[in-house]
Amino acid sequence: MFKQIFKLGQNFRNPSLNKIYKFLKASENWTISQLEEYQLERLKKIISIAYESTEFYKKTFDEIGIKPNDIETLEDLKKLPVLTKNELLSNVEEIHSSNTFKKVFIASTSGTTGNSLSFKRNEEADSFNRASIFRGYSWYGVLPWDRNGYFWGFNFTKKEQKKTEILDFIQNRFRVFSYEPSSFNLFVNKLQKATFIHGYSSMIYQTAKLINDRKLPKPKKIKLVKGTSEKIKESYKEEVQKAFGVKITSEYGATESGIIAFECLEGNMHLNMEGVLVEEVNQEILVTNLQLESFPIIRYKLGDYIKLASKNKKCACGMEHRILEEITGRIGENVYGNIEIYPSLYFYYIFKNLDKEKELSLNYQVIQEEKGKLKFKIEQNLSELNKKDLLQEIKKYFKQDMEFEIEENCQIQSKNGKLKSFISKI
Repeated sequence: MFKQIFKLGQNFRNPSLNKIYKFLKASENWTISQLEEYQLERLKKIISIAYESTEFYKKTFDEIGIKPNDIETLEDLKKLPVLTKNELLSNVEEIHSSNTFKKVFIASTSGTTGNSLSFKRNEEADSFNRASIFRGYSWYGVLPWDRNGYFWGFNFTKKEQKKTEILDFIQNRFRVFSYEPSSFNLFVNKLQKATFIHGYSSMIYQTAKLINDRKLPKPKKIKLVKGTSEKIKESYKEEVQKAFGVKITSEYGATESGIIAFECLEGNMHLNMEGVLVEEVNQEILVTNLQLESFPIIRYKLGDYIKLASKNKKCACGMEHRILEEITGRIGENVYGNIEIYPSLYFYYIFKNLDKEKELSLNYQVIQEEKGKLKFKIEQNLSELNKKDLLQEIKKYFKQDMEFEIEENCQIQSKNGKLKSFISKI
């Protein structure tokens, strides 16, 4: 029944999805040369659309003396300027294409900095994004209409909650609304019939931890646990594996870019090369959306530090799509010492080093309320040796320029379901 309901909804909302999905299942077997040939074809089309139908790109390209015909190779993309978040937010109307599309959706995001963005996404781009997710599911033997648990924000008005309940029913999904014992136990009982679970990584982790701590019945039919929207910390993995019997898998993307990468069964994050063109410049990601014609996104500085694997790196799964080796962290959040200013990226390396060198996997949140002082909130209990190792690692990065306070056995705060590893109140 749910397959029929899902298909009816899909055909109404996303009529081009089936065709795109079939294309993506075929192209996952392409060679890297075939993938890059397709990327170039799509890049030329997007650049042509951007130049001919948007005020922003027409003006930008003319100012630097570039015409669409000047882009003849993927390397030629570097001739074009980088699009920053501020430029994107300041020129939303001018970036929209004047072309007419059969169907468009309003896509919106609040962004990690709180700056909201709302834009028109053509149906084909929306369908491409959904089909890319469904392709990732297929690697795990999961169908999109299978019973699924969803971990997302749940601060709804009554009207929004009713709408959510209808959408959840159509997609055969259910979600956790409270960690209060009776409500949570009901959610865990529903998980017994679920095939996959997905949503905020931190919420999945918290659920896994509660299942393990309360010794609740563990789901037996889960094929896929997909973490998205947040970085999957090393400290999450053991709890999730123990609770659900499978590892937590990563999906990486953004509203503006669409799905950028999806983790395969071998544990490698493969770029969604048919949907996006990714560049690594000074360790930062630049992404070009190859399918979004209504609101062209070209060389967009998304705001993440990444590391692309070498083109020569092969995956045992057989796919030749480029591998995203690391999503290191967010850009642009400063940590203030008494004298110097530091990148919040340091926290990523502090806890990565502890896990790698000391086999100490910690779930953490760092809070700064005044310059020169940091509060490290650690979920786990720490031995004296653990504390010594943590302090030593912190001092390696901040030396004598910062005072530290370490709190253990903490409840990590989240906002609307989404966890921030670093919170600055300065």
